[in-house]
Parts: sequence; C-alpha cells; structure tokens
Amino acid sequence: QQQQPCADCNKPGTQHTSTARQGDMQAASCTQCDTRHSSTFFDPDNKKAKQLREQVAMEVFEDLLRWLQAGGQIAIHDATNSTIERRSALINRLRSETDVNLLFVESICTDKNIINRNIRLKTQSPDYVGIDPDIAEADFRARLRNYERAYRPIGTAEEKHDVQYCKIIDVGKKVIAYNIQGFLESQVVFYLMNMNLDPRVIYITRHGESEDNSVGRIGGDTSLSPNGERYAKALAKFIDRRRLEFTAEVDEQNHKLEMFMASGTSSGNNSEPESVSSNSSNQSIDYSSLRLKVKPDFEIWTSMLKRTMETVEHFDPQRYRIKNIRSLNEIYAGRCEGMTYEEIATQFPEEFEARQLDKFYYRYPGIGGESYADVVLRLQQVIVELERIRHSVLLVTHRAMARTLLSYFMDIPTTHMPDMELPLGYVYSCEPRPFGNFLRVWRYNPETDDFDEIDSSTALKIRYPKIMISDRKSPASLAHHDQHNLLPSPAETACSTNN
Repeated sequence: QQQQPCADCNKPGTQHTSTARQGDMQAASCTQCDTRHSSTFFDPDNKKAKQLREQVAMEVFEDLLRWLQAGGQIAIHDATNSTIERRSALINRLRSETDVNLLFVESICTDKNIINRNIRLKTQSPDYVGIDPDIAEADFRARLRNYERAYRPIGTAEEKHDVQYCKIIDVGKKVIAYNIQGFLESQVVFYLMNMNLDPRVIYITRHGESEDNSVGRIGGDTSLSPNGERYAKALAKFIDRRRLEFTAEVDEQNHKLEMFMASGTSSGNNSEPESVSSNSSNQSIDYSSLRLKVKPDFEIWTSMLKRTMETVEHFDPQRYRIKNIRSLNEIYAGRCEGMTYEEIATQFPEEFEARQLDKFYYRYPGIGGESYADVVLRLQQVIVELERIRHSVLLVTHRAMARTLLSYFMDIPTTHMPDMELPLGYVYSCEPRPFGNFLRVWRYNPETDDFDEIDSSTALKIRYPKIMISDRKSPASLAHHDQHNLLPSPAETACSTNN
C-alpha cells in the first residue's frame, strides 16, 4: 500500500491496494475527508484527479503483465480506457512485450431502458454504500456525463496500430470485430457474442437414484430404482412451482425498479447522458418499458442415458421442451464401467492410485476412457449455449457433469472440481446477475416428498481423500473409503456468500 493525495480534499490518506480492477483502488474512502470519490473525480477538467486515474490505471496494468509473465493466459484490464490517450499508453507499453497480444472490448449502449436499469444497479454497488439513493443516482448520472465528455470510440487511431478490438452494441444486438487473430481472441469474441441479460435460471441436478447407484457401481446405463422414481415425480412438481415463484421474484424486482425511477423523477434526478436524452428530454418515462420479462419457454436437457431420461418422464411435454444431449453423458470409465471403487482398487491398483493422485487429468483405461479435462472440452458448447439462451433451463445430468457446470458458473478452480461433494437429491439453481451468478440450493426430503432450501454457502463441499496408497489393498480401508476430509472450497464459499 502507498499513500496518495485525495482528489477531493488534497490531503494524503487514500489507500491503494494492488488489484486487477482500477475501480477497487479508486473506491477506497479517504481517511482524511471520509468521502468516496464523487462525480467530480471523473471530470476530465480535474487535472489532479485525471493524473491519479492515469497513474492507477498503469499500476494495475503492470500488475496484469506480471501475472501474465508468471504463466497466466488471459488478463482483463477493468478500467474505463475510454480515451485515445489512455489506449495509446497501453499500446505503447506492450511494444516491449512480444508474447502478449492486446484485444480491446468496447461496450456501447444506446438503449435508455438498459441504461436506467444499470443506473439502479450501480447505486447499489460498493461505490454508494450508505448514501441516499437519490443522491447516489444524481452523482452517477453526473459521472456518466463526465465519461461522455472525455469518451472517444475505438476506431481509426487504434486501427493504425493493427490492434484487435471487438465492439458490443446494446448487449449483443450488434457486434463489430476487427483484426481478430489467434485462437484465444476468437474464443473471447464468440463468447461475448452469446451473452445476454435476460432474467433466467439454470437448474442443475443429478438424475434420480439408479439401480447401479444403489449398489455403488459407476457408469453403466441402468434404470431408476424405486427411490429414483420418487425423486423424479417430486422434481417435476418442484420445478412447476419454482417457475411461478421465479416469475413473482422478477415482478418484485420490476416493482422496485419502477419505485426507484419514480423517486428519482420526483427528486429531479432524471437527467441522462446527452446521447440518451437528446431525443426524449421532454417525454415522460414509460416505466413499463423498463420491466424485465421472464420468457415463457422452459427447456429440460438430459443426457442420452436411461437414468436421466427416466427422471424427466413426469414433466408435461406441453409445458417443457425436452432435449437429450450426448455431451451431458457421464464421464466414461472405460474398462472400469459398471465396477465399484472397491473392485477398481483391487483389480486395477495402479489405476486407482493414479486417479487418487490427479483426478482432473487422470483418464480411465480402455477404449473411450475419459478424464475430467476431456469432460471440460466436451461441455464447452453446452456452456456457450447456456450463456446464449434467454429462458430458464433444467439440466438433469450426472456427477462429473454437474461438478464441471457448477465449477464454471460459481468460479471454482479445476483443482477442486473433481472432489466436489455433489450427492443425489440436490437441485442447484444458478441465476445470472450483473455482478455474478447467484446460487441457491434445495435438498430433497423423502419424508415430506418435497424440497427444502439449504444454505448455499455450505452446500458445495470439497472432499479430499484420506486413503493411504500403501493400504489400498486392505479390505478395511476399502470398506471405509468414503471417510474423507470434507472442506468448503474458498472460491465457492466466497461466490455464495457475496451474492
């Protein structure tokens, strides 16, 4: 940490912590005047503030370069970078970094409804904690006007340097890609083209208990057990109810948004950036146009294995579109298909040991045997489609698939992913939101034949094996192979509690 003068009171005291996000540095409260930076900090005519912003932006950029040099692949410089001068500084700094490619991503929004919704979200961000909503809104709108005064779009100046860039207009309605080269860059652009802000929920659950599950066998393609059949019936009723509840939750968000906008209008804070307000300054706001709308469609995706398809047999096909997708099949265990873990340890002790040492990259023996790394590649297109769709979906799949999907949506490292404890009978709900995915978890209760919501911060556990390799042939150790350390993943816990 280092002391810098506050742009508001010009006294030393504002703290700057090394981070990849410029806003996190700038948002720190001044220890002298006890204020966050107001909209005047972003005034292009405020020379002291401008100098500080440029300094912080370049410090963060140096942090990212050090991270890339240490083996990182993709670093995101989360700063405004809205002037030609700033972007030129970044381009010039990279001239000496021959192994680092630069891709600018510019988001342009001209849709007044989206802007008004985003303003409401921004006034609830850490920048405005404890500040009156009307004051926060007025300050942020003033900040937008300051941004617009200094803003220069990406274009000819950057093209002279053959810089790669991607422009996303109105959340993907129009996308412009320039000079995109390389695999990673093309994948980033493809990913950005498929994002959206529509309210929806991604439900993930394992199939009901199968006949193989009941005796501890992995893989295979058996039917549901009686317990699995009961779970399937309860799941259909639960999702029917959740569809109605989610629509009500979105309606409540709409009501809060309309109340917020009406409050801002009555306080005289409805001024907007010039590009948005020029054609509508004398028109009243149609609050109904700001409402988020839940798409009526709902899809159910299963694997091609019997236990998942049987789990969704009780859903009304008139209300749900059911798709069977081979990419959602369970990880294939090769020669170990249909065996118990005790049998694998006895018949293939070297394979059992290798898997314990590196579950992510370990590939099951035999033709078609897979690793978790193979599963990640197999699910790439599924994940892109989940980002693209604008309505809710239920995925009824298998443990390895559920681990991979939840790791992606909840930002859990691949080092923890294969050891996530995901038992049968749980439904995980990932709701995409502007500041990350919001996780909720329900557990099936056989006594009530219904689902109980549980604390999401304790639902995802990381199970670390305690089996000693030297004891792998011991019947006693094999009989108790499920006695593990059960610890929460730090990344998972943070994601859950922050939401």
